[in-house]
Amino acid sequence: MLYQIPSFLLDVIAGLFGGACLLRLYMQYHRVPFGNPLGRFIFAITDWIVLPLRRVLPSVRRWDLASLVAAWLLVMAKFLIFFLLIGAGARFSVLPLISVIGLLQLTVSGLTALLIVYAILSWVPTASSMLHDLVSRLAEPLVRPVRKRIPLVGGVDLSPLVVIVLLQVVAIALGDAQAWAYGLGR
Repeated sequence: MLYQIPSFLLDVIAGLFGGACLLRLYMQYHRVPFGNPLGRFIFAITDWIVLPLRRVLPSVRRWDLASLVAAWLLVMAKFLIFFLLIGAGARFSVLPLISVIGLLQLTVSGLTALLIVYAILSWVPTASSMLHDLVSRLAEPLVRPVRKRIPLVGGVDLSPLVVIVLLQVVAIALGDAQAWAYGLGR
């Protein structure tokens, strides 16, 4: 229990700020406007780390490398603090690798949450709400390839469910990769 509380708090903080950096990257890639309340929130909580990085890391095509590196640094800081708390000095050599895997896990978690919100909003009839439009613009690129291959079943679109299942398979593989990387640091 002694390490569970700090670990949980580190996960929440890194998840919030790192996830916001990843959402900023994803929204910029898909050219989603930031004039909505969510976009303004994302800018407000990520500008402190993204803007200084942007001075040295230019965007490559539509990819905002500063947002990506910011998310990776936040995940790495989480693991560094956790390693310091548990006294795992020997594991510092695998910190960059574990951070990349942690960043991928955060990405999978964020995309899964996005698809769950997308599925729930698709069940609720709305008259063009701003949230529904925003979530649709972000989720459609993920479900469109699957939707082409899986027909509607009784008028229900199962493509978000299929993508969520695929994302969970990736999450399991990433968990195994992280356990393997931890083993390297021993």
